[in-house]
Amino acid sequence: MGSRRFTGEEVAKVLIENRYYPQDRTGSHLQLRYEHPESGEVRNVTVPIHGEIPTGTLRNIACQCGAEDFEAFCAWIDRNR
Repeated sequence: MGSRRFTGEEVAKVLIENRYYPQDRTGSHLQLRYEHPESGEVRNVTVPIHGEIPTGTLRNIACQCGAEDFEAFCAWIDRNR
């Protein structure tokens, strides 16, 4: 099992390195956008950029990213940070 302890900066960095791009920033929250190159599917993800992300918030980010397996999502973030 991978780590579940990530900062917002770590999560945002991994997502940006994997085709998400900054769309907007409101206070300490960064909005990222992903557009699938073939299907045109669009995903909007909000990442809080302040300290460690609580598990519930991390689950919401995983859901916004379309992750079907939360543990696999955490392992992916852990491998790529």
